[in-house]
Amino acid sequence: MKPLSLLSCSLILAFGLTTVRAAVFNDDVGLQLYSLRAQFTKNVPETIKKVRDFGFKKVELAGTYNLSAEKFKQMLDENKLKAVSGHNAFDRYDKDAEGIAKEAKVLGLEYVGCAWIPHDGEFDEAECRKAIEVFNRAGEALAKHGLKFFYHCHGYEFRAHGAGTFMDLLMKETNPKFVRFQMDVFWVKHPGADPVQWLEKYPGRWELMHVKDMRKGLVGDLTGKADVKNDVAVGTGQMDWPVILKAAKSSGVKHYFIEDESPTVEDQIPQSLGYLKTVKW
Repeated sequence: MKPLSLLSCSLILAFGLTTVRAAVFNDDVGLQLYSLRAQFTKNVPETIKKVRDFGFKKVELAGTYNLSAEKFKQMLDENKLKAVSGHNAFDRYDKDAEGIAKEAKVLGLEYVGCAWIPHDGEFDEAECRKAIEVFNRAGEALAKHGLKFFYHCHGYEFRAHGAGTFMDLLMKETNPKFVRFQMDVFWVKHPGADPVQWLEKYPGRWELMHVKDMRKGLVGDLTGKADVKNDVAVGTGQMDWPVILKAAKSSGVKHYFIEDESPTVEDQIPQSLGYLKTVKW
């Protein structure tokens, strides 16, 4: 056998390093602007600049803070921020899907979603089936405008129902053609569910994710409510982010947004961004 040439050894070494190199999380993560809701109530233009200065390029909306869609879009453009998605109240999807579509087109959104299903006391089957009907109908109407509808889970949907949960019922009876889902990792973990298992259970349905960490030691419940002080900088809480993000990529998640509702959000956002740039699997 002829000895390997120096070039051959170099190629083998390079190939070997390539095959074992860890994947790195795409740091093109956005911000859910609700994270800075207190700041927006004081000064909208300065808060949008703050988002830009953090280093974000894309955002998710939760309203336009008493400004017209046109004016808010202008401010985003001036700061080179792209609005990918936005949240609206359940009742608007039930009664005014066309109005949502009109605003979303002005804002340049690709996705529009809902983050709360109205319910009294414990979330029940009648309320869940009402949401399924509204989501299917609104999703179809919005699709005619080139918009993608999604539902953002909030914890209470993981209550047991039949052989599964209400989250299973939402997944199984909404039309995949018109209804997508956003996984808020906090609100999967809080009721005691496993984000990785849910990403693996319904591949292709989760297209968006809220990257949100939960204070160590917290034991949650099925209320869909928690003290905002339980939101901690990503990488300092309970979540195993390398495992979760790897599963998210395999499941088909396309867009990631940090959402941090804590009173120390301005300190925590840079920490979260710094951590995400180091995540490998």
